[in-house]
Amino acid sequence: MGSQDVLSETTRLASSSALLQILFRVITFGLNAFTLRYVSKEMIGLVNVRLTLLYSTVVFLAREAFRRACLSGSTKRNWTKTINLLWLTVPLGVCWSLFLGWIWLRLLEVPDPNSVPYYKIGVVAFGLSAVVELLGEPFWVLAQAHLFIRLKVIAESLSIISKCILTVILVVLYPQWGLYIFSLAQLLYTSILVLCYVMYFMKFLGSPEATKKSFPLSRMTDLLPNLTEDQTVVDWKEARLTWSFFKQSFLKQMLTEGERYVMTFLNVLNFGDQGVYDIVNNLGSLVARFIFLPIEESFYIFFAKVLERGTDVKLQKQDDIAMAAAVLESLLKLVLLVGLSITVFGYAYSQLALDIYGGSMLSSGSGPSLLRCYSLYVLLLAVNGVTECFTFASMCKEEVDRFNFVMLALSFTFLCVSYFLTQWQGSVGFILANCFNMSIRIAHSIHYIDNYFKESSYRPLKGLLLSPSLIFVYIISGVVTVFSEVFLCCDKGWLARLIHITVGALCFTATLITVFFTETKLINFVRTQFLSRYTKKET
Repeated sequence: MGSQDVLSETTRLASSSALLQILFRVITFGLNAFTLRYVSKEMIGLVNVRLTLLYSTVVFLAREAFRRACLSGSTKRNWTKTINLLWLTVPLGVCWSLFLGWIWLRLLEVPDPNSVPYYKIGVVAFGLSAVVELLGEPFWVLAQAHLFIRLKVIAESLSIISKCILTVILVVLYPQWGLYIFSLAQLLYTSILVLCYVMYFMKFLGSPEATKKSFPLSRMTDLLPNLTEDQTVVDWKEARLTWSFFKQSFLKQMLTEGERYVMTFLNVLNFGDQGVYDIVNNLGSLVARFIFLPIEESFYIFFAKVLERGTDVKLQKQDDIAMAAAVLESLLKLVLLVGLSITVFGYAYSQLALDIYGGSMLSSGSGPSLLRCYSLYVLLLAVNGVTECFTFASMCKEEVDRFNFVMLALSFTFLCVSYFLTQWQGSVGFILANCFNMSIRIAHSIHYIDNYFKESSYRPLKGLLLSPSLIFVYIISGVVTVFSEVFLCCDKGWLARLIHITVGALCFTATLITVFFTETKLINFVRTQFLSRYTKKET
């Protein structure tokens, strides 16, 4: 498969992922908003911060390094050895689940059973759900490496919707069940997720479609551990790269979930404040999950396939380098514009969004300030996703190891900054600390990218520059919408709200028109790579 074909498949994967996630997540968004009317802030804080942190930590530490190592390079590899390596995620996940579950039960503060009953059951269920999800890891990596466009999104969407529906039914009918409700829903989520992958490959392997695509496996037994092939049961190059990523993944987890670790282990916020923070965090990160994450995951595969790790730019195929530079520049411009739009318009519409979504529980107090700060964080999150996507896909093993020390320093700094900013600014301090952390990571990635292309004629970092006219339109839009909020949203009537929304819509339309006329290269990239698949039949 040539680099142009890889780019085409990658953009199809990213655009399909984004659109399908929007379709399914809109449903879950409504279901979650309904659930907020029946569940206390304390319950939300315990489930969405402490128990979800247990689950995400086990899953991340057990599989992240394996995913990054096994998705690098060509799909023409010894898949038996790769699958053997991937199955190590299960015993690793069991060990992490037992160890962290003991910490969650014995060392952390136990909530009041009168307000949040069945805490121990919740810890066991969320730890078990992490192990269940790891059973599908070989299937997930195989699907991603071969660019199965819809499988991942449909599997995740169906499992999330099933989880939300079960939660809503049980919350309405049996609210006294407490954490039983969320424990059952979490186990249902991971079970359906794994079953979707297993059922798909049971149907796909051995089919005429698999034969036509020259798929490397032909039977379901090929996806089980195989220890009899030869004396070397795993690819040691992949194993060493996995170890390098594993050391990095531990630090990256600290940075990704740092505020939750501070909340959980240092008790800087009570469970109610943690609940409000988590709701705002989820609401603010919707675009990151809908758009930025599919782009980051999909184009990591593209860069990893097109570029040769640790090889000088001059020694690689110049057509591939040119394409990688052009794609990186367009991606940077795309996420910058999306993130900047969220920052500019999010400031004036945060309180209104929270009031519509969760009522006065969210729109009063610290909720609006949290969401306003988060809209700035989304901009930094967008840029960091693409820059690190390229950086991790092109780094050699030695560079990955060196970056581990950078991540170690960032982890320690972030935790310290989070603690002190939280003491000063409350829950807003977590988002400010995330902004600080993300800015440093962006600076490191930009420095790497600049050095990577310095001996070539390509300058993909130009994607971070905007035209003066577009900057002017953003400034005017920000000022107009803020004045609109001040003069209209003091009146809680729906007419004033509709006028405020209309003002924002007009300003956003003006911004889009300016983008269309000033960012012609980006428009062409989006039209040819993301939109073309919807204007012609799939082949």
